[in-house]
Amino acid sequence: MEIQLWREILDPYTLAVDELVVKFNHIMDEYKHVGAYSPIEQVTGRVKTISSILEKSQKKNFDLEGFADKIDDIAGIRIICQFVEDIYKVVDIIKKRSDMRIKSEKDYINKMKKSGYRSFHLIVYYNVETLKGTRELQVEIQIRTLAMNFWATIEHSLQYKYKQNMPEHIRERLTSAAEAILILDREMSVVRDEIMDAQNSFTIKANIVADILTNIQNLYRVANKQDVVKIQDEFFRIYQIGDQDELMQFSKELDTISERYRAQSLR
Repeated sequence: MEIQLWREILDPYTLAVDELVVKFNHIMDEYKHVGAYSPIEQVTGRVKTISSILEKSQKKNFDLEGFADKIDDIAGIRIICQFVEDIYKVVDIIKKRSDMRIKSEKDYINKMKKSGYRSFHLIVYYNVETLKGTRELQVEIQIRTLAMNFWATIEHSLQYKYKQNMPEHIRERLTSAAEAILILDREMSVVRDEIMDAQNSFTIKANIVADILTNIQNLYRVANKQDVVKIQDEFFRIYQIGDQDELMQFSKELDTISERYRAQSLR
């Protein structure tokens, strides 16, 4: 197959990956903007390389003609979560979306692979708009915790190195590591509420500080500089104390001051 044809076939998948990464990042941002905990920690995407497609065609023993219909993971999205519970929340989010249609799902978390691999896989249909019209493509979405992803990344590298002939002593080490990661995920789930509260508190405080700094910056343009310096000093004093309630009250009072100056500038 000519290189140009490969590009024409793979380009829409690149578009699908780019769009989906943006959409999942937007979901993450939506949670943060309302001060809520996001079940999505990070998102990455990739399109299979030509060499990977060739390797898969040889392994599965199929002809390259029409390969796009025979491979359902040419486009891949990986969503990383902090907790196992978050994985199933993300699955629900995807299932409720109107821009993705579920083809199949595999739960390798409740039914771990023999190798120790754990993840949740979805194959979805996703539409992209190209110069030749609308294309419905298959995209694989893998959802896993940070710990699962660490193990899977190492295991994938070793499988690639040994070409499915991994030495037994390394395989045993991987199995032990998989068991340790299973325990780690369970332990993190036990303290999940505590961690979420701490992270939510940090996010709320960060948003309050951002609002205060924006207001102070705007006041420098319209208010007496000495007055703004006093406001700024008061902010630093409260911030150093670390009292979030006092910081929130200060932010509300600053909003009132800023609104008063805005009203005066419109007269």
